[in-house]
Amino acid sequence: MRRALVGVFALSLGAGPVGVFLMLRRMSLTGDAMAHAILPGAAIGFLVAGLDLAAMTIGGLAAGLLVAVGAGVVARATEIKEDASMAAFYLVSLALGVMIVSLKGSNVDLLHVLFGTVLGLDDPTLLLVAGIASLTLVTLAFIWRPLVLECVDPSFLASVSRSGGLSHIVFLALVVMNLVGGFHALGTLLSVGLMMLPAATARFWVRDLTALVVVATGIAFVAGIVGLLISYHAGAPSGPAIILVAGAGYAVSVIFGPAGGVLSRLLPRRHLEA
Repeated sequence: MRRALVGVFALSLGAGPVGVFLMLRRMSLTGDAMAHAILPGAAIGFLVAGLDLAAMTIGGLAAGLLVAVGAGVVARATEIKEDASMAAFYLVSLALGVMIVSLKGSNVDLLHVLFGTVLGLDDPTLLLVAGIASLTLVTLAFIWRPLVLECVDPSFLASVSRSGGLSHIVFLALVVMNLVGGFHALGTLLSVGLMMLPAATARFWVRDLTALVVVATGIAFVAGIVGLLISYHAGAPSGPAIILVAGAGYAVSVIFGPAGGVLSRLLPRRHLEA
């Protein structure tokens, strides 16, 4: 439980800010697609070396980056849109990954790859997740300005700087890295949940970008703590418990959130006075 708590904290530090920018760039479903895209690479690593941390991490990173670049190339070289291209790539990746794991491993191995083992994190995995979170925060500090400008007005950024394309590529690399880190704890099917649900929840409470990042990271950490406690006392699986707690927070925010929630939109607002 202590290791799981440290792992969830590290995941929250990296996935929270990345999820906010995915949401602001309207790429939320892209994050889900990328989470599935890393599966065949991790599965090939599993096929070669079993449940080896380095092999599965390298394989997941390679597969995620390959799918991200491939989907972008297809979208720009053909008439198909990027969302359809990404969907095609991730569906094939998901099927291929499940096939590879099933050929060598058992149902237990398949469940480990798909849903993770947050209660089984060892020291190398914790160091990997912490390293990814640290690298994410440092990198975001360097590309913060072009990243924000590209979310608000990409045309203006393109007219004054050429950093938009580079920041986009670096950001996609950060998405893949955080999904690979989350994959070891929550599996491919749940890792994106800790990235997107806290970001969407925070949007109902604050509007300022800096506050949005801080609140999303805090929500992810609280969801991890509560989910682990529920799994401990109720005997429930830890990964799904964490994501369900985050989902419950999102449901409450949809209704009661002061920044665009259902009740705030129904209640009359005060008119501005001169």
